Amino acid sequence: MLAYARHLPVLVLYLLVMGLHLWMWRALSTQARRSVVCHTALLLAAALLTAGFLLGFNTVIRMLPQGEWMAWVRAAAMTWSLASFGLALVLWMWRRTPAFRPSRRRILRAASVAAASAPVFAGGFGAFVERSAIRAREVELRFPELPPDLDGLRLAQLTDIHLGPFLSEKELARAIAMANEFQPHLSLITGDLISERSDPLDACLRLLSGLRAEAGICGCLGNHEGYAGVESYAAAEGRRIGIQFLRNQKRALRFGAATLSLAGVDYQKMGGPYLKGLEWLPRPDAFNLLLSHNPDVFPVAARQGHQLVVAGHTHGGQINVEVFGFPFNVAELYTQFVYGVYRLPGAQLWVSRGLGTVGIPVRFGAPPEVALIRLTR
Repeated sequence: MLAYARHLPVLVLYLLVMGLHLWMWRALSTQARRSVVCHTALLLAAALLTAGFLLGFNTVIRMLPQGEWMAWVRAAAMTWSLASFGLALVLWMWRRTPAFRPSRRRILRAASVAAASAPVFAGGFGAFVERSAIRAREVELRFPELPPDLDGLRLAQLTDIHLGPFLSEKELARAIAMANEFQPHLSLITGDLISERSDPLDACLRLLSGLRAEAGICGCLGNHEGYAGVESYAAAEGRRIGIQFLRNQKRALRFGAATLSLAGVDYQKMGGPYLKGLEWLPRPDAFNLLLSHNPDVFPVAARQGHQLVVAGHTHGGQINVEVFGFPFNVAELYTQFVYGVYRLPGAQLWVSRGLGTVGIPVRFGAPPEVALIRLTR
C-alpha cells in the first residue's frame, strides 16, 4: 500500500487539472457570465506561461518558493496553462458555428467534447504509466577508425535523473540495476541529478555510487546543478564516494593497447559560444569521447576533434506528439538535437531521453530510458 502512496500527489494534480479543464469547457459553452471569468483566467494563464518562456523557465522557477509541495503547485499551474491553449481554440471554433445549422453544431459539439477530454486522458497515461515505464535502450555506434581494442566497448548512460517529487529513489534504484545488467566497461552520468536545491542530492549520489563498471563511473554536470548552486558540492561528494565528475577536465582510460580520452564539461549555456577555451581537451593519439549535458555543442566538438559526444538535457521532448509523421515537442523549439543519433563527418552524437521529468510529472511519446552505447568498427 505504501508503494502506491507516493502517487497520491500525481492523482490529486490529475483530478484538479481535469476538473478545471472540463469546468472551463462547460462554462464557456453554456453561460456568458462565466465566460468572461473563464476568458480572463485563460488570458492570465497564457500571459504567465508566455512570460515564463520569454524570461527563461528556470529564471522564473528560482524566483518562486521551493520544496516538494511547491513543485506540485507549479506543475498544476503549468499543466493547466498548457491545456488551456488547445481548449480555447476548440471553444472558439464551437462558439463561431452558426446556430441555424443544428446538425453541424452537434457534430462540432461532439468534436469539442472529444478535444477537451483528450488532454485529460493523454495526461493521465503520461503521468501514471509512461512516466515510470523505464526502458533499456541499446544503440550501436560504428566508427571505421575505432582502435581494435575499443571494438565492442560498452558504455552505460544515465542522464536527467531529476530525483525528487516526480522520481523516487526506488525508481532510480531500478534504473541503476538495469544499467548494471549491461555489464558495461564504463558508466556515464550526464547531468541534472536533481531539479532544485531542496531535492535529495545526497541520496541521488549515494544511489549512483551503486553503478558497477570495469573502468568506474564518470560524468558531467547539468544546468540544474548550476541553478541549484551545488556544482562544487556534487563534484566533491561524488569524488569521495567513487564518482568522478569531469568539470572541463579529461582523463585517459586504457583498454588493451587503445586509449579512450574521456572529457567532460560543465553545462554549456544554450546559444553559446560553446567549448570556448577548451580546444585542448581532444587528444590526437586517442579516441575522444566528450560528456556534455547540452547536445548543442556537437558541431563545435566535432570541429575540435571529438569523435563521440554523449548528452541529454532534452528529455527527448518529454511530451512528444507526431503530427503527419513530424514530431512536435517543446525541445524542437530550441534545439535540432532532440533524441537519438546524429552524425557529422568523423563524429557522432548520442542524445538520451533520460529518466526524470521537469515542470510537470508527465512523459508522453518519450518514455524514460537507461542507455547502453556499444562502440564497434
